[in-house]
Parts: sequence; C-alpha cells; structure tokens
Amino acid sequence: MNINLIKFNTDIGRTKPATLKHADAACPFCDVEHLTGIIETDNDIIFLRNKYNVIEEADQFVLIEGHECNVDMPAYTKEKMRRVIRMGVRQWQNLLASGKYEEVLFFKNYGLMSGGTIRHPHMQLVGFPNLKSELMFDEAELRGIVIARRDGVEFNVSNCPRVGFGELNVVVEAGGSLDTLADFIQIGVHYAMNFFNKRFTSYNIFFYRRAGRIFAKVMPRYATSPYFVGYNIHFLPNNVERIAAEIREYYFRN
Repeated sequence: MNINLIKFNTDIGRTKPATLKHADAACPFCDVEHLTGIIETDNDIIFLRNKYNVIEEADQFVLIEGHECNVDMPAYTKEKMRRVIRMGVRQWQNLLASGKYEEVLFFKNYGLMSGGTIRHPHMQLVGFPNLKSELMFDEAELRGIVIARRDGVEFNVSNCPRVGFGELNVVVEAGGSLDTLADFIQIGVHYAMNFFNKRFTSYNIFFYRRAGRIFAKVMPRYATSPYFVGYNIHFLPNNVERIAAEIREYYFRN
C-alpha cells in the first residue's frame, strides 16, 4: 500500500493532558518551572521535547508560543507573531539539517476540531527517520487565487483544496521573507476565526517544504466531510473568489 503508515502508542496517548475537553484540568505549559527537555528559549517562547511521545519511531517536539494560555495568534503583536514563526522555522530547519530525519513535520492544532488536546497556544514538530516525503502533499493544494504578493511571498486561497472549505496558503520563494510569512499567516488565522464562518472555532496550520520553498496552509477545521474520509473526494466550494476579495478588502485596502 503506497501510504505512510505510522505506529501510534495509545497507552501513552491516554496519559496526555486534555485541557481542551476539561477546562478545569491543569495546563502543563503554564507550569513553566516544571517543564523538562527545554532546548531553546526566546523570552517566553519555549522549544522543548514533547513529554508524551505517542508517535513510535519518531521524535516529537513542542514550541510553546508564550506564557498566556488564553491568547492566540490573531491577538499577538506583529513582532511577537514574527518571533514565533522565526523560532519555529529555525528549529524545523535545524532538525532537518541534523541528518537524523528523512522528514520533519511542522504544524499547529488549535481548538477541539483540530486534533489537539491542549488549549495553550503551541506548535509541534515531529522528526521521522523514515517517511515518504512525496506522499505528504501535492503542490496543487498550495496554489490558488492570489490575494497578495510581497517580499518573495504569495498569499492565496486554494482552488484545489486539500479537503474543502476556506483553505488559505502562503508560499515563500527561496530567499523570501519569513516576517512576511508570519504576517500573512496571522491574517489568515484572523480571517478564518472571525469572518470565514462564525461556527468555526478550530484551525490547523501545516508547513511544507520543497525545492527551496516553504509553504504554509491555514485550514479551518470542522467535522470532516464523509466524501473525503470515505472516498478521498475533495470539494471545490463556489466562494473562493469571494474569500479572496473579502481578505483583500479587510486587510489590504492600503
């Protein structure tokens, strides 16, 4: 079977904290004094080994975005957002350059529908010694109707979505600005959480790399379509042009 099939340790998974489902549960990322496996810090941004390594034959890491548990990317200052993305991309590139991994996944879960368990804003990096990179994504999923271009970075709304609705992409050419990557991601998350659909309270950010370029996909999350889960059918919604126009109007009028 031509897929990436990875083993998951359910015994460890049962022990993970779940502050998204249980609001009264203690947040491990707020308890900075007892964090272990810290690799690097930048003020209140902390990169460390994941204590709950549920993916077998892989190394898991966490990037805690700051000390505040109930604040997320749309509310960050521009400089804070840029520092978070710079740190994440640097650690991603360091892990890839280490020679230990065939591929390193870099992503963010936010909200109950995202696949996450902890409310505190954070991103994850997972290093796989063996993974078929060519099966992870199709570059067509990261192209679309252009919203803006700046500093070697393109912001678009996908017209070949990975799953379906409201997928926003950021494409950084070789030598393009990581600060602009951060700015466009912040706009994408703000739009997804405030204007795209009032019912949506969850999203993911997925990072990819290929041929010297960096890609990021901001994906609103919802109950995944049975057409996709059961039959791998992707939907192309009829509002992608409208989404591009709305984002230009809301964020790029100047």
